[in-house]
Amino acid sequence: MNTKPARGMRDFLPGDVRRRQYVIGVIADVYQRYGFEPLETPAAENIETLMGKYGEEGDRLIFRILKRGEEGAQGQADLALRYDLTVPLARVVAEYRAALPKFFKRYQVQPVWRADRPQKGRFREFYQCDVDAIGSRSMVVEAELLGAACDVLTRLGFANFRIRLNHRKLLTFVLEQAGLSADRHETALVALDKLDKIGPDAVRAELTERGVSGDAAASLLGMFHAASARELLTRIAANEGAAELERVLALCRESPAEGRIDLDLSLARGLSYYTGTIFEIAVPDLAGSLGGGGRYDNLIGMFLGQDVPACGISLGLERILVVMGERNMFPTSLVATSADVMVTIWNADRTADAIRLAGELRAGGVRVDVYPEADKIGKQFKYASSRNVRYVAIVGDEEAARGEVALKNLATGDQVSLARGQVAAYVKQSP
Repeated sequence: MNTKPARGMRDFLPGDVRRRQYVIGVIADVYQRYGFEPLETPAAENIETLMGKYGEEGDRLIFRILKRGEEGAQGQADLALRYDLTVPLARVVAEYRAALPKFFKRYQVQPVWRADRPQKGRFREFYQCDVDAIGSRSMVVEAELLGAACDVLTRLGFANFRIRLNHRKLLTFVLEQAGLSADRHETALVALDKLDKIGPDAVRAELTERGVSGDAAASLLGMFHAASARELLTRIAANEGAAELERVLALCRESPAEGRIDLDLSLARGLSYYTGTIFEIAVPDLAGSLGGGGRYDNLIGMFLGQDVPACGISLGLERILVVMGERNMFPTSLVATSADVMVTIWNADRTADAIRLAGELRAGGVRVDVYPEADKIGKQFKYASSRNVRYVAIVGDEEAARGEVALKNLATGDQVSLARGQVAAYVKQSP
């Protein structure tokens, strides 16, 4: 029987989970410092909730769940696994609007699913780490989101990341200037979003495949080639998007994002629900980004019937973990161990006392494992060492008579005898 997980999905062994929990812990701590609250939503959504929110390419990647019984056998679907965390958030805001604060700030760390072709670095199931602010059109929201993302990455040890910044209204202006009709804007943005990944020649070919004329494609790419982002922004300063970008840049000079932002008018962000500022976080010598997002002022209105301003950013947990692993960025203190102390069992008669000692140490705030069998002490030491457990607790006849515990440090070989009530404090105070 094949024991591998389904294609595009993974098992996480204990060491993997510890690293993931470490990164998620940093993310949650930073977001909470910025006043964001936690939220969780179901893995499955009604299919109509998701369809039509991501554009043609996104809709094709939605994992559909067949109806149960005879209707399922006919290939009909009424549910789907969530594609991202943004559309479920929009649904939640519409459903609970009256119970939520005027400015609702939430973070969410949960898995999402894409019916994509698995390849290196691309999975069908992966986690997203989203932070969103609902209810305000102020550019303070963008500055706070970008500041929070910068604080997260700095805490994790990233030093040279950059934020690419653009605005959908500027892109619309550029597309119009290039001669593209409105019905070609969405498909052109999907292709343009790949400019930094596949280059202008490949984007020109894809634009042509998507029905954009050769002259329009050449004009569009020429606009980005002919002028720097700042020059192009100055040229179209009357555009509302240009004014909003300038405001974001000014506010970010007072935040952790100061000095990290690059205007990039070729940045498109392929999802169709973006309406204003858009951004991606990139690291030199890394294909793809560590995160991205933008403003989506119309999405919640699809559910609520009235527009509610919203803006968010999603950090790519999987990519962050890969990069941190490849570049040895995890703290050395993040040792793959499940316990601080392992309690040994000399003989079967002492099993009950071993369980009792483990309980005393756990009550004192120490992580404790118990060797489950009476075995040679050398084998027990070897097992504890293989698990990177630092201390081994031994209670022989002499220690039991004195009410003490022999505590051996496997890293140094040192051994001390302590009163049972002192062991937990000794372990916790050890460097």
